Amino acid sequence: MNALYRFTFFLLLLCLPLATQAQKKKSKAQLEKEKKENLSRIKEANRILQQTKKQKEVSIGQLNAIQEKITVQKGVISNISREINFIESDVKETEGIVGALQNDLERLKKEYATMVYAASKTANSYNKLMFLFAADSFNQLVRRMRYLQQYSESRKKQVEQIDKVQAVLTGQLTILESKKRQKQNLLGKQVAESKNLHSLRQQQDSVITKLTKQESNLKQEVASRQESVRKLDKLIADLVREEIERAARAARAAGKATSGSSSKVTLTPEAALISSSFAGNRGRLAWPVERGFISQKFGRHNHPVLKGVVVENHGVDIQTAQGANARAIFEGTVLTVASVPGMNNIVMVQHGEYFTVYAKLKSVSVKTGQTVKMKDTIGTVYTDSDGTTALQFQVWKNQQNLNPEGWIAPK
Repeated sequence: MNALYRFTFFLLLLCLPLATQAQKKKSKAQLEKEKKENLSRIKEANRILQQTKKQKEVSIGQLNAIQEKITVQKGVISNISREINFIESDVKETEGIVGALQNDLERLKKEYATMVYAASKTANSYNKLMFLFAADSFNQLVRRMRYLQQYSESRKKQVEQIDKVQAVLTGQLTILESKKRQKQNLLGKQVAESKNLHSLRQQQDSVITKLTKQESNLKQEVASRQESVRKLDKLIADLVREEIERAARAARAAGKATSGSSSKVTLTPEAALISSSFAGNRGRLAWPVERGFISQKFGRHNHPVLKGVVVENHGVDIQTAQGANARAIFEGTVLTVASVPGMNNIVMVQHGEYFTVYAKLKSVSVKTGQTVKMKDTIGTVYTDSDGTTALQFQVWKNQQNLNPEGWIAPK
């Protein structure tokens, strides 16, 4: 392929993969977003960790905060690795472009040298005139004149093309060097962040070792918590059952037929709309606190320190900063405000046939029957004697216990 055409074709190739470039841009923007989120999460975890350290040398709350930092730190390292992969891909592409440009530049120079050599044979005016007057006819004379003019223009264009290729090549070489520097910087960051992760794991091991020495106290805490959980479960079950019965009675009083089921709330048209909207926003509902992290997940899992001890959580524990507000995750009506030993103050909000429970509240700022909107403050989260501030949050559909992580928006 003629080098002139190769360069034009090459420039077209630079412009063609717009979808790929857009995809890369989107992926890099996502990486940048994750980087900012990780920095924010680390900052918040540090703040929570420092607050727990003020109250006690070691605690489960401290261990939770360190584990959150480890999780985020892994995300930071993964983010850097992906960024390095992107840069490596860019470097390979740029190296390919540089190689193609260098080949084109060499061909263009060779073609130009050939043209200059050919032109040197007719360099003076006498040779040009002889070439023209040697024509066999007037038409051939005109064609020869056009040929000399086109040949001269081709030489000018060839010089211009060489300059363009040289300029693009210089730009690509600059980009290549910049990408290589970025890669080296990221590799250095990756090493530093890996050291930070190692340090965090050492902190984790140290806290676990110290907590293990407090085994009897921890077992008492687990037993006390499980008793509190049992009382909370009974309270929730009783409240849901009472609401099911109340709604059924109201429907009968209004002369409306019911399905006869004793396990579901009979919904009014308004309640059905809220219930449907709540379900439709699954995975996008607001967090019950503005900042924080899930320190204990839903379901059965091993105790973080005590071997062979399994704890069960019907919701999630969300560790947050001291003085943090608990807030409604969706619009609804406060079904009850109560208190349970070990769980402190409780607020239960109804969203049609769905219920959300906010436990371990220091104070409550709503009352039974009150309508709340999404993100309305319902109270402040309690801080225990260890300096740990954690909200116990649950989601129910009628009498079925659900995993809250599947309902609130991902962090």
